[in-house]
Amino acid sequence: MDLRASFHEKNRIVIKIGSSSLTHPETGALNLTKLEILVRELSDLHNMGKEVILVSSGAIAVGTKTLGLPGKPADISKRQACASVGQARLMMIYQKLFSEYNQVCGQILMTKNTILNDLNRYNALNTFRELLKIGVIPIVNENDTISTYEMQFGDNDSLSAIVAALVGADLLVLLSDIDGLYTDDPNTNPDAQFIDVVETLDSRLLEMGKSTSSSGVGTGGMASKLNAAKLASAAGCDMVIANGEDFHIIHKIMQGRNYGTLFQAHKKEEFYLIDMIEKLL
Repeated sequence: MDLRASFHEKNRIVIKIGSSSLTHPETGALNLTKLEILVRELSDLHNMGKEVILVSSGAIAVGTKTLGLPGKPADISKRQACASVGQARLMMIYQKLFSEYNQVCGQILMTKNTILNDLNRYNALNTFRELLKIGVIPIVNENDTISTYEMQFGDNDSLSAIVAALVGADLLVLLSDIDGLYTDDPNTNPDAQFIDVVETLDSRLLEMGKSTSSSGVGTGGMASKLNAAKLASAAGCDMVIANGEDFHIIHKIMQGRNYGTLFQAHKKEEFYLIDMIEKLL
């Protein structure tokens, strides 16, 4: 049975884009050509009647470049300043590009407290539902401007899985600088084997995760992606990890073509979002 054959039937889709997929590696500046392709792909999904949520990294990277800093600051207050500048600029660009395709996007900034607090979580869910109901494409990011250590998700892999679980998404697509899951790190082991489908995410696979990102601008490595898969799967959401080098891959995945690693959903009868999140974070 082709597990991807029904992807075209999925209605509520969360797409996560990493910082390394949005910027030029040589300069750290936004790759506007890729952004245009991303917006066109998401707009076309929306035109097909799909509900689309974008979880977009890049605020700190954009702010760092805009302020002329040599690299991502180590000091949290400087990172927050970069996020403040970068988030505004990133949303301005998204608004402009989406408007060219007659689409409306909106911003949702979240902290860990947004999810762990019952009232905040209820309000966030209502906001998502209303935006999707009126045809808006929500663009989600962690609120890096105010997040301190105890308020952080840590990476947008975790955030995207939490969003997918919260809104009851059918499919989560994580696009980063990797093709999918391998039996070992393909950058260091030429014999590493690609894993096409993960039907059950067991402890052996979770141990394959590496805690670092191969790029200098992202924060999530394979470990965070596998944890995201664990949460999404338990919530009844299929998840695909694929390479974001070419954003045309989005419609190819939706067509059921064989790109990336598919993590099959296994919705737990006793699924408690907060319990899973507390274990994840």
